[in-house]
Amino acid sequence: MMRLTASFWVAAYRKRLEIQGIPCFVVRHGDDTGGAVLVKLNTLDGQAIVYQRSFDLTSGDRVWVVLMQGDEPECDAAIRRQAGFDPDLWVLEVEDRQGRHLLDEEGLG
Repeated sequence: MMRLTASFWVAAYRKRLEIQGIPCFVVRHGDDTGGAVLVKLNTLDGQAIVYQRSFDLTSGDRVWVVLMQGDEPECDAAIRRQAGFDPDLWVLEVEDRQGRHLLDEEGLG
């Protein structure tokens, strides 16, 4: 299966969120073709969850897993550490009080 470029995936993800009325901001623009993507879900109550894409070794599928969860400043520090390791990293921030991120929808893995 052909993989989408990072910039195409980000644009499609942001469009899905926009349709649902969920704000999403590009906080860090990574490499357009192969940059990894982190998604920070900000629930606007001082808490956040940072998701990263990973491989499920049993199925071979790409899945979203929690990199960090807790106080927003701690999540931001984890993102900064990841950006220090990966100059091509994308960081998206989704803001939703209900905790919606849509990463579990088909086609977003």
